[in-house]
Amino acid sequence: MRPKQTTCHLMMIRPVNFQFNEETAVNNAFQQVNQDKEVQQKALLEFDAFVNVLREAGIDVTVIDDTPTPVTPDSIFPNNWISFHNGDTIVLYPMYAVNRRAERKPHILETLKKKFQINATLDFSSNEKNNRFLEGTGSMVLDRENNIAYACLSQRTELNLLKEWCEKMNFIVCAFHSVDEHGSDIYHTNVMMCVADKYVVICLDSISNETEKQEVIAKIKSTEKEIIEIGYEQMNHFAGNMLQVENKEGKKFLVMSSQAYHSLNENQIQRIESYNPILHSPLYTIEKNGGGSARCMMAEVFLTVNS
Repeated sequence: MRPKQTTCHLMMIRPVNFQFNEETAVNNAFQQVNQDKEVQQKALLEFDAFVNVLREAGIDVTVIDDTPTPVTPDSIFPNNWISFHNGDTIVLYPMYAVNRRAERKPHILETLKKKFQINATLDFSSNEKNNRFLEGTGSMVLDRENNIAYACLSQRTELNLLKEWCEKMNFIVCAFHSVDEHGSDIYHTNVMMCVADKYVVICLDSISNETEKQEVIAKIKSTEKEIIEIGYEQMNHFAGNMLQVENKEGKKFLVMSSQAYHSLNENQIQRIESYNPILHSPLYTIEKNGGGSARCMMAEVFLTVNS
């Protein structure tokens, strides 16, 4: 049976200590230093409103509260440390920032096991001690139907570890280099591209190596998906950080932040909406302090629901 690209089940972690994380800011140019003293409170309001938008569309969201200790300022972005796959398999990942490694909290898996079946676990987290990193579906944007893992290489995405993951998960590697307008490596693939069932939103300008760019284009075209290009300015407003999901009736949506939505032009919106409606919610505090957006907040669950 061919795997599906989308699921109606999402896991999201409700934050208790959300704040600007200095450990991740060293290579996340999307974070902005600021003196806002109400970051956690504002992030919580944005989080709850976002969950309501998803649930009102008929999407099943499993919300798990973070714990006050250990302090995990980026727990709101769970897709970096865990991913869920057909065959009721979960994968755990090695994280670049030391304080993000504590996000792998036992109560999260215990909560999930009450609702979903987990039959196998692949744990790559031991690579942290050798400074080898692969940060989940931040590092890899997965075409699950065609078993392709798109990945821009950076300090957080090591090529050999990517190849090892693809070998074990039976995926094809599509690796490349992606840089921002200043020439710095883009820290995660999921800020510059999004793979949906029939289209791909991507900032091709960020792939400066022409050979690599043509290889990525050819790989996308081989899957018969339409390419919807975004520019640097739109990527900087998180227009690449999107996720296609479906509701319980199988209706598909493209989910993004309001900042991302308002950066798109009319033509881009029309092309996306020719495939599916758009859902968006304001996430300005989370984006500014965390350097991640809507896609980073949603971990897609492809596990069997307990009967």
